[in-house]
Parts: sequence; structure tokens; C-alpha cells
Amino acid sequence: MSLKSLLKPQIFSTLKAAYSPSSFRDDVFGGLTAAVVALPLALAFGVASGAGPIAGLYGAIATGFFAALFGGTPVQISGPTGPMTVVMGAVIATHANNLPEAFTIVMLGGLLQAGFGVFGLGRYVTYTPVSVVSGFMSGIGVIIMIIQTLPFLGLPAASGGVIGTLSELSTLNLSSIDSGAFLLAALALALIVFWPAGLARFMPSPLGVLAIGTIASVTLLPGIPVIGAVPSGLPSLIPPSMSLDNLAQVLQPAFILALLGSIDSLLTSLVADSMTKSQHDSDKELVGQGLGNLAAGLLGGIPGAGATMRTVINVRAGGRTAISGMLHALVLLGLALGLGSVVAYVPHAVLAAILMKVGWDIIDWGYWKRLNRVPREKAVVMLVTFLLTVFVDLITAVAVGIVLASFVNSRWLAVEQLKGLRQSSGIDDELLTDDERAALRQVGGRVLVTQLQGSFSYASARELARRDIQATSNTDIVIYDFTNAGYIDPSAALAVDEMFDLSVRSGRQVLVAGLRDQARQALAGMGVLDRVPQERQFDNRSGAIDAAVDLCNALTSEVAERPAPGNLGS
Repeated sequence: MSLKSLLKPQIFSTLKAAYSPSSFRDDVFGGLTAAVVALPLALAFGVASGAGPIAGLYGAIATGFFAALFGGTPVQISGPTGPMTVVMGAVIATHANNLPEAFTIVMLGGLLQAGFGVFGLGRYVTYTPVSVVSGFMSGIGVIIMIIQTLPFLGLPAASGGVIGTLSELSTLNLSSIDSGAFLLAALALALIVFWPAGLARFMPSPLGVLAIGTIASVTLLPGIPVIGAVPSGLPSLIPPSMSLDNLAQVLQPAFILALLGSIDSLLTSLVADSMTKSQHDSDKELVGQGLGNLAAGLLGGIPGAGATMRTVINVRAGGRTAISGMLHALVLLGLALGLGSVVAYVPHAVLAAILMKVGWDIIDWGYWKRLNRVPREKAVVMLVTFLLTVFVDLITAVAVGIVLASFVNSRWLAVEQLKGLRQSSGIDDELLTDDERAALRQVGGRVLVTQLQGSFSYASARELARRDIQATSNTDIVIYDFTNAGYIDPSAALAVDEMFDLSVRSGRQVLVAGLRDQARQALAGMGVLDRVPQERQFDNRSGAIDAAVDLCNALTSEVAERPAPGNLGS
């Protein structure tokens, strides 16, 4: 897809299609409903990140509008999410004395994310193994719940993330707990969990609990910790701020934001596809999300991604085009311009209760319930990723998880690929024709047919060469049959080169049959076919077998015509 196509706003396609007044009405309902749900979450995520509630709100506005305008999933609702908030919290903590640099990281992450889309990497992001995704998503859920424990008890959040919070909790004096805030948080959490389904159609539980909790704190529990004064009005633009000296410290968190935002968004896109029976454009979606995060950084907002719950609510309320996502952002903007005086009275305890439920929902309970049923190696990958996410950092967790998962997958891949290696003298091989078996019987096992069927990669390369060496040790001629070979990667091509080389150095003759398409390109590109003369490369297996039989007969005649050792002097 061209850069021009990637940057073309979705709304043009929407308006060219059969867009009717009823379609607009549905989009309005979807956008309004999504905005109602997004408001308390944006405030809560903003507070949890350390950037403040208004940063959460402007992050929801920027990502929500631009990701809808330029993205590739029409019904996607974007905004601050758990994974992005956890990373942003670490960024804010590290750059507390230089917030412009923190928001520069958000901008750079957006540019990287858009770059993923421009270079066509969208399709590959979703190949992240389920065990890794499950591990880090569950870890993020646990991180959110642990970090919100102190605000849930009416105490200030601890610095140092999970370790800092656990350290504070280990020395916590029960008398320091704010009983009023704790009671309000507990009741708020209970309300969210047991919110009536019938009422949820008109008032989503997070917004309802936010309103009830704020009224309760003002009327019944004055003095408990609240958000406090919040600036209102249009934000000032934050120019990028960084130097070459700390480029590495800026690039690392920016890459984490880009990677997690991409995974989070594209997984939500798959959910949206299943609900709308449509097909999203992964690369265009990454460009839209990247531009949204670039705008969020410029406005001093926290980064966001495609939000599953808000997207599902948008679809259920009728939203079907990008207009619903853009309207959702515009509604939030209207609220942001006049919401400061109201938000000031929102208790931290209520926001902590909302985030506790968010963290609980992020945990992949389905995978945990099946943990004793999945293969042991995949369970280990999930647990390692989970523990590294909680106690180390997300990029280490994802990197180690992907490496471990690739090792595990390689083991199973090798087993499957090696099923495609068949070696025999051909006499009893059911894959050969009657004529081919009859021809091979004439030379009594001196010709070995090695058939490579299916695909071969780095996973099976070493074992492929080892098995071939064992099987060819007692033969004079080896035919390598690629008639049914599919994809051969460079590692497997080098293994085939080793097979050819060892056969030639051992004095065996090498013939090649049925080589075509990608398999031929792979071997030729690596110089493997240079070992086999052109006259010993055949279009089909039958031709190679006939040539091998003739070659065997010629070798036999040559041996028979040599004088016996005892007659050399006569």
C-alpha cells in the first residue's frame, strides 16, 4: 500500500459509501455511549500515570480522534489503556523533572508506531505468541492492581512502581489507613462488580460509580483525598525536547510504547472484525494509532491504543464508521473545556476502585484456567513473561517471552518438518511408482532416494543434515528429490549444502530431481546448486532414477574391466 493511501482519512471512504441519515444516527449513539464510558477511565488512567487527570482526558481526545480519522478499523475507539498507562507511569517517574521530555517519548513512540504501518509490519505484530501476550497482559493487570492498593486505602501512591508499592505495604501501619476512603473504595468496587445489567444500558458502571462516589465524598466524607484543582480549556502545545546524549534512554520507552500500542490495538481490531464481520487494515490502523499518539504527546496527553471494552460498546450502540470514534473524541473535548471544577472533587479512592476492576479484567483468566492443560513448555513461557512483566519491565518480558516461545515452537516445528524427510532404497517405498521401484531393484540398494516434502527451516536444519549423513553411509548414489518441497529458508538451504558436500567428499554421486519455484531459488541463491553439475539436475524423479541406474551400471562395468591386482606385472 502506498504512503498516500496509508495517510488518506477513513472519513472520505465513509462519505463515498452509502452513508445515510440513519447511519449517522447510529454513529452518534455509538460515539456518545463510548464517550460516557471513556470519561471516567481517561481520568483514572491519567491519575494512575502520574501525569494528572487532564493528561488522561487529552490523551483520549487525541488518540480517539486521529486514530479514528486515519486508522484502518472503522469502529475502533482508542484512548488510554492499561498497558500504555503502566509504561507511561514508568516514563513519568523517570522524567519527573523534565515532563517535556516525557511527552517527547510519547511523540517518538507515535512516530515509531506509524513507521511500523508504513513499512508493512502490521501483519507481523499479531504473530506474537498467545503465551507471551497472555503473560504480559496478566502482568499488566496485576501491576495496575498492586499500584492502586495504596490509593484504595486512602494513602498516596508510592514511587518505584510495583517494588516501591510492595515495600510500602510491607511496612504499612494499619492506623495510617484512611477508613473513610477505604470504605468508599470498597463500596465503589462492589457497585462496579454488581452494577445491574439493565441499568448499564443507560449508565455504564464506571461513570455511575464516579458520580455516586463524588457526591458521597462531598456530602458524607469530606476530607478524604481528592484530585484537586484541574486546569480546563485548550492545552498548550509541548514542543519536542531531547538531546543526543540521552537518545538511548528516550528510544527504549518509545519503542515499548510503539510495540505495546500496536499489539493492543491490533488485537482489539480482531475483536471488532469478529463483531462487524469486516476486515481491518493492519498497516493503516498502525499509522492512525501512531498519529494519534504523536498528537497526544504534543497536547501533553498520555498515550493510548485501541480499547477493547470501548470498541465493543461502540459497536453494540450502533457505531459502524470512523465518525463514531471522532464524535466520541469531540464529546470528550467539550467536557474537557468545562469539567475542571467538577473533576476537582473526584476521590482518588473511587478512581482506584475503577482501576482495580480494570486490572482484574485485563488478566487473562481463560489462559490461567487452562494452565494445567497447555503444554508444559508454553506454560513456562507464559509464567516467565508474567513474572518479568510484574517485577522487571515490559520490554524485557516481551523480548524474553518471544525468544523462549520461538525455542519452544522451533522444537515442535522441527518434529513436524522432519516428517517430510523420507529416505530409502526405494524398493518398498509406497511413494514411488511401480516403474521406479522396478528400476531401483536392478541395482540392489546402491541408490538412495531422499525425498524432502513440505517446508524446511532453521528449526529442522541441523537434524536434517544429521539424519541424511546416517542414511547415506552405505550407498553409491544419492538422489535428492524436491518434487514436493515447499518453502526452504536459508538455514535449511545451508543444511542441504552440507548434505551435498558430505556425500561428494565421501565419494558418492549426487543427483537432484524436481527442484522448482521457491526451493530452487533458495538453493541457487545460497550457491548450493554449484556443487551439482547441470547434467545431474533433473526435472522429475523418474528421470533421476533412470540416470542413477545407468550410472550404477557404468560404475560396475568400470570395476569389472580393471585388471586384478595379481596380474599387474604380467
